[in-house]
Amino acid sequence: QVQLVESGGGLVQAGGSLRLSCAASGSTFSINTWGWYRQAPGKQRELVARISSRGVTYYVDAVKGRFTISRDNAKNTVYLQMNSLKPEDTAVYYCNAFPTREAYWGQGTQVTVSS
Repeated sequence: QVQLVESGGGLVQAGGSLRLSCAASGSTFSINTWGWYRQAPGKQRELVARISSRGVTYYVDAVKGRFTISRDNAKNTVYLQMNSLKPEDTAVYYCNAFPTREAYWGQGTQVTVSS
C-alpha cells in the first residue's frame, strides 16, 4: 500500500508562485511514473504533469513553461513548482501514480489564485 500526503498549497495572487510537495510512504517501489493532478470546482480531475523514473517529463499545454515537476527518490517526494500562476490554476492538487491508482488518492492541497 502507498500513502500520499500533499502540501504547499495556499492563496496567492496572479503571477505568484507556489511549490507543492507530495510525500510518499509505503510500497513506493511499485510506482515508476508519478503525476500531479488537479480538480477545479465543477470539473473533472485532470493530469497536470508527470515524471518517469528516468526523469522524463510531460506537461499539459495549459501549464507548459510555467510548472516544473521534479522528484527526489531518496526522500520519496515529488514536487510541483508553479510559477506565473493564473486564476484558472485554482484547484485542489493531488499526486498519484501515472496511470492513477484509485487507492492512492490523498486529501490534496488547495491552490487558490486571486486576480
